[in-house]
Amino acid sequence: MNAAALLAGGVAAGLVAGTASCTAAQGGLLMGLAGGRHGRDPALVAWFLAGRLASHTIAGALLGLLGSAVTLPPRARAVLLVIAGATVIVFAVRLIRRGHAGCAAAPPGAPPEPPSEASPKSPFGVLSRYKAPLLGAATILVPCGVTLGVELVAVSSGSPVAGAAAMAGFVIGTAPAFALLGYVLRRVSRTRLARLTGVAAIAAGLWTAGSGVSLGGWLPAPDPAQAVTGPGGQTVTVWATRDGYRPAIVSARAGVPVEVVFKVAEHGCTDTVVIDGRDVALPATVRLPPQRPGSLRYVCGMGMYSGILTFSSPGQ
Repeated sequence: MNAAALLAGGVAAGLVAGTASCTAAQGGLLMGLAGGRHGRDPALVAWFLAGRLASHTIAGALLGLLGSAVTLPPRARAVLLVIAGATVIVFAVRLIRRGHAGCAAAPPGAPPEPPSEASPKSPFGVLSRYKAPLLGAATILVPCGVTLGVELVAVSSGSPVAGAAAMAGFVIGTAPAFALLGYVLRRVSRTRLARLTGVAAIAAGLWTAGSGVSLGGWLPAPDPAQAVTGPGGQTVTVWATRDGYRPAIVSARAGVPVEVVFKVAEHGCTDTVVIDGRDVALPATVRLPPQRPGSLRYVCGMGMYSGILTFSSPGQ
């Protein structure tokens, strides 16, 4: 694959799809940095972004070098998403507590605390400068859903240069959102607005963890009474859109092979579907062996959108 094209594609993915999900999943680490003693230093956000760019570029090169041998199965990605959501919630709770303590300590009408001025030569300044890039690099361990999708692109590229380009472009695309988040956190981390920020982060963490639960197949299937029968009962067509799969619930006969024809109406994270425990790039036709009566859930590669296949015995 062309490295320049993957770089541009990574930037586009970061700007369009990764801004919200990655700042939600990985922004907790930036919250921890901004809430520290020297969190008001704007240079720390730049160091954070530098560390993030370095770790993701290196990871992309390794993924491209190792190829499909390092592809994470859907269940492993699901666990990572749940961990990512829990991590965001932990940092959000800390931010809320810090904001509450700051409000309680300051008497009404008191001027805001002046920002700390740590000299680069002071021990605290040096430690903060090391902490910032390390936290930025650590975001590779807390992947958002879109990051996992870009990692799959890096793996499929089969080239360390192309893989690094895809991941680096993605980080560049999400950099403006992280810079804005860092600016906002420097302003609100010690005020009452920290509580609102923390609540929003908790909601984002729950969304990320919920995506992981969906991707792992740990959600119960809905009532199949709403099912729509496909033509002939053995070949069903599902359209992938930006907002999910249409129809969301389809049915077929149990006990005989079934073909599921996935077509792409609109490009988005639904371009990759996880069905029967494997990743499938769309458009594609998935052939399933005879199924027992019941339901089979499939989800997009990020665990955000799902669909249901229901199988019933003849006469039901």
